[in-house]
Amino acid sequence: MASVVPGLLAGGALRTPDSQVLIPVINPATEAVIGHVADANASDVDVVVGEARKAFVSSGWAQLSYNERAEHLAALARAFETYGEQLSAAVTDQNGFPIGVSTWVNAMAPQAVYDTFAKMGLRFVDEELREAHDGTKTIIEHRPLGVAGMILPWNAPHLLLAFKMAPALLAGNTVVFKAAPETSLDLAIFAEAVAAAGFPPGVINFITGGRDAGEHLVRHPGIAKVGFTGSTEAGRAVAAACGQQLKQVTLELGGKSAAIVLDDADLDDFTGQLPMSLLPASGQVCYATTRILAPRSRYDEVVDAVTATLAAIPMGDPRDANSVWGPLVSARQRDRVQGYIDEGVREGAKLVTGGRRPQSAQAGFYIEPTVFRDVDNAMKIAREEIFGPVVCVIPFDSEQHAVEIANDSDYGLGGSVHTADYDHGLEIARQIDTGSIGVNRYGVDYNSPYGGVKHSGLGRELGPEAVRSYQQAKAIYA
Repeated sequence: MASVVPGLLAGGALRTPDSQVLIPVINPATEAVIGHVADANASDVDVVVGEARKAFVSSGWAQLSYNERAEHLAALARAFETYGEQLSAAVTDQNGFPIGVSTWVNAMAPQAVYDTFAKMGLRFVDEELREAHDGTKTIIEHRPLGVAGMILPWNAPHLLLAFKMAPALLAGNTVVFKAAPETSLDLAIFAEAVAAAGFPPGVINFITGGRDAGEHLVRHPGIAKVGFTGSTEAGRAVAAACGQQLKQVTLELGGKSAAIVLDDADLDDFTGQLPMSLLPASGQVCYATTRILAPRSRYDEVVDAVTATLAAIPMGDPRDANSVWGPLVSARQRDRVQGYIDEGVREGAKLVTGGRRPQSAQAGFYIEPTVFRDVDNAMKIAREEIFGPVVCVIPFDSEQHAVEIANDSDYGLGGSVHTADYDHGLEIARQIDTGSIGVNRYGVDYNSPYGGVKHSGLGRELGPEAVRSYQQAKAIYA
């Protein structure tokens, strides 16, 4: 039965929004409407931000020690042990991610993030003392900014919320987030997890809605900083709005990352990582390595190995534990990806496998895993983020040529280098202009900064650097 979820968590209670506008939520595997969420208006945003501001000023949250706030983060991690299965299943029905992937990104990984920051809190001190150049002393205070506003995408909502919320809370801020309308039906469950973790009312708040709701939140004068994950185009608009108000912002945006396969790489190891690490969730992940750079000496071998691997990926019902890839999130996204595939053919790239809806799919927004060969890095399919199961295999003539191709991109978020010589792989990795990169693997470290360069974003999430980004340093000359 279709359901309507209360659109606001404000002051510790779920509230019926002022807005009467509803957004339908569609199951990508069945194309059926499974619920509706409220499209919050400016009045709703005022209510939620007001409760968050009240909690920042009077709840005592900002005055707690790092250790005390860390205890709440640890409690939230434990709450995911109770509610994670429900959250993951609910998100799978909304965005089409297979249940195994959804369990990871909406339960296990968020729990690990909150635990990581809980442990990190034990290492922070409330203030530090520095010696000035003239021998006097300066006290450095790191004060929370106030209310942090966060805009989430639909692909990994609870993990990307944890990326933002864990450092913001540890820093002493209160939080208002807007979930994507595609993935908001699970928020009533999340509200139960917040309550179970014992946060003071108003410390964690949310709204639901579309672009206008997000714009109201970003532009609200009560928001001290914005954390945003989404497209580069939307990120520019968020940055412009924050710039007008001299408001701090962290942007984690698109990517077109390169996986560089060197002459001595173990292809079995490389292709084994493609489905879950390098190209997870049907390519609907910002750091996905959708450009595979292969030496001409092994080009055909790499193309064949990649093609065989992707063609064999189990694609099907997201609720089936055996499915590794599922449908794309929406009809619009499916049509967008199909448009890029058609453009690749027009540009002269050779379609090796995929490129259409699976014949077995009677319903759902599915597209087969797609591999292009004979791709030039100047082609549109090699330069723009497709956000789907489409891989471009690009040849290179030398390692320096590979570095040049990898860096010849508007983006710089992820990437990987694959080789039998780790030290040499590290040398190549250091030359790639990107926010993060792996040698023979790719995996995000929650204890280290994560983010992009160029059109892939501004600032960093995760690590102690993220905590400091949600604080203002104050110097007291003592």
